[in-house]
Amino acid sequence: MLSAHSFFDLSSWEHPELIRPNDQAWDPLKNLKHYLAAQIYQELTPPLIRDGEPLSRTLVYHDGSLMEAGEFTLELGDATKGGVKVFRDEEQLDGASVIMAGAVLTGSRIRIGQGVLIEPGALIKSPTIIGDRSEVRHGAYIRGDCLIGRNCVVGHVTEVKHTIFMDGAKAGHFAYLGDSILGNEVNLGAGTKLANLRFIKGDVAIATQDSLVRTGLRKLGAILGDYVQTGCNSVTNPGTLLGKKSMVMPNTTVRSGFHADSSLIR
Repeated sequence: MLSAHSFFDLSSWEHPELIRPNDQAWDPLKNLKHYLAAQIYQELTPPLIRDGEPLSRTLVYHDGSLMEAGEFTLELGDATKGGVKVFRDEEQLDGASVIMAGAVLTGSRIRIGQGVLIEPGALIKSPTIIGDRSEVRHGAYIRGDCLIGRNCVVGHVTEVKHTIFMDGAKAGHFAYLGDSILGNEVNLGAGTKLANLRFIKGDVAIATQDSLVRTGLRKLGAILGDYVQTGCNSVTNPGTLLGKKSMVMPNTTVRSGFHADSSLIR
């Protein structure tokens, strides 16, 4: 009932070593730091990118090379729909990503996929992986130990810490995500907060209909199964597990514990 395959379709997931079908749904968070530490990262180094400094000009990343964008023509549409297009004269550079002036990258362990758009004012700390055709919008704060899948959105003034976005997951506006997992095609309404730390000290436990399951984690936000949707200004308590296709109505506070597939929470 609480295993990863109960929450997520893993058939096309690019990181099967991290999320294994029969593990408890929160186990990937226990292994996330170790997994990210073992990955290979790009050389995003000076002089074009300086650690912790806002970019002075927009850059194009293509085929392992960083280049100033001034020599290219850019079309910056919806990255999740393949809308990031870079042209040299009449030739399109397939898979090129764009890091806009004003973005800040810190640390040496950041991986950027193909067709990615990073907007001005975004702050990305390492280690972080950003999958193909994902978008990191203006003012986003990725605090490190984050794995962002393909076709994802980390939105305006959204803060993400020690969290996994599976493919198609979107947190578009004013969200907080701590120690959480968003399943495939999850969509968070504006202002959604996934709280991760109990007021009373101690590990987070998951209440089910039959028992109390101990996670061994002091910090645990929410596990949202595939296609979960949350309404604007909703909040989940630490240790909230929402089954596939569940829906949280706007301005709702969700109690911690397990909620079955297709739950409607008011």
